Amino acid sequence: MGMKRTFTTGLAIGLVVATAVAAAAITYERYDTKTLKRTVKRDAVLCGVNTGLPGFSSPDAQGTWTGFDVDFCRAVAAAIFNDPKKVTFVPLDASDRFKELQSRKVDILSRNSTWSMSRETNYDLYFPAVSYYDGQGFMVPKSRKIDSALELDGSKVCVQDGTTTVLNLADYFRSNNIKYTEVKFPKLDEVLKAYNSGQCDTFTADASQLYALRLTMSKPDDHLILPDVISKEPLAPVVRQRDDDWMMIVKWTLYAMINAEELGITSKNIDEALKSKKPDVMRLVGTEGAYGEDLSLSKDWAARIIRHVGNYGEVYDRNIGEGSKLKIPRGLNQIWSAGGIQYAPPIR
Repeated sequence: MGMKRTFTTGLAIGLVVATAVAAAAITYERYDTKTLKRTVKRDAVLCGVNTGLPGFSSPDAQGTWTGFDVDFCRAVAAAIFNDPKKVTFVPLDASDRFKELQSRKVDILSRNSTWSMSRETNYDLYFPAVSYYDGQGFMVPKSRKIDSALELDGSKVCVQDGTTTVLNLADYFRSNNIKYTEVKFPKLDEVLKAYNSGQCDTFTADASQLYALRLTMSKPDDHLILPDVISKEPLAPVVRQRDDDWMMIVKWTLYAMINAEELGITSKNIDEALKSKKPDVMRLVGTEGAYGEDLSLSKDWAARIIRHVGNYGEVYDRNIGEGSKLKIPRGLNQIWSAGGIQYAPPIR
């Protein structure tokens, strides 16, 4: 009887395990959205971007897109196709961006979007890695002679509806026991227009947006961005959940760019890096190991990114840093070895 019970129990456990494995396989198949395969077949990455934010994503008169977020999508295209031009940019409003990604109108959202728990859980999305550490700030006319956000009591504050900015604004004023009047608009250009026309005396948004939008004003020097940062705004590219192969490519594209800066590999010296005998450099550029193949890409996937788009520091500097009109200090976005918090896991 003991042997029979043991056999029966073992059989039952085996059936349970087999059933669970089969169910897991069915679930994986059901949710495998095969974005990489569709992207390769289409011969282009569909990239959701801001409708127009200088330094991050904006088109010129000829329709050519430039910016920090734009370059990230070009880096993904370079990794896949060895051609950074194989990207179709889809401008999206803040209110539509996550729904459009869900409906597969785009493959990736690279649109100054804050990573938060509710956005992952409510929209069934995934933020693979932080591309830009930001924080919410305030812009005011210099004529107000204000030096701190704590002096904003009684202000009329313009803010974009449908963003994390609205809640952060309410939290800040409530926690500091100061009063304000909220003036909301659905589109960012409407917020800026209202601020310019005097409907409000304060403009709040991510600090990066404030730097970018101030450039578009008729008299940028008449406006001051206060030093206060009132929130954590980790901006990240966004992909759909249950699409692990695609998520891995997006995540490691960013990590390759950060690791390249740390190793001193740039678009100008990539050919020399391909001859290097340093193990960490060899693993990054693909002369050692099969890390590209593990991502369903070529051995030189990271070298392609660096050659065509550049490392993280190059992309930062030319779009929003010292090489740009914005000249936003690197701050937290400096790599960890230079005093910032940008840090990528090693390729090994």
